[in-house]
Amino acid sequence: MNKIIETGFGVLITLFALLDILLIVSLIPVNGHIRVLTVLSGSMEPALHVGSIVIIAPQTNYKVGDVITFGEIGNAKTPTTHRIKDVKIVDGNAVYLTQGDANESADSHEVAQSEVVGKVLFSIPFIGYALNFVKQPLGFGLVIIIPAVLIIWEEMKKINRELAKNRKKSNNSLK
Repeated sequence: MNKIIETGFGVLITLFALLDILLIVSLIPVNGHIRVLTVLSGSMEPALHVGSIVIIAPQTNYKVGDVITFGEIGNAKTPTTHRIKDVKIVDGNAVYLTQGDANESADSHEVAQSEVVGKVLFSIPFIGYALNFVKQPLGFGLVIIIPAVLIIWEEMKKINRELAKNRKKSNNSLK
């Protein structure tokens, strides 16, 4: 039974550690590198589900069929992730016509290459819900507090076991 509890404890701590890593990676705004973002709308269903996280990275070239993220990323700004339907060259620069897979028509705004944050490399369904929760004060607190309490609890149990062993030894030595 103890082995099962220890395994469950290890799995729980691992899950919290992975959530912490995702949180850190998603909050670091390093231009030109891999980004982790959450899908907030259903415009790319069924390819990208609401609540998924997408891993994006900048590329030198984008082609028809690529799913790209474009626009500004910030607290008050939400980027868009759509599929490239057409590529045009305007004044020597690529301009993309995009459309969400679930949308009936293409986006009205053509996307300049300079607006593209990156290409979607892959997505993981549902993790975005947890990631968004962890970004809130309550979620962030729980991700810090719960593992800390679990670790302290386990250490206290170990200390109590050692104290009990020492008491038993000293009682036996007194006899």
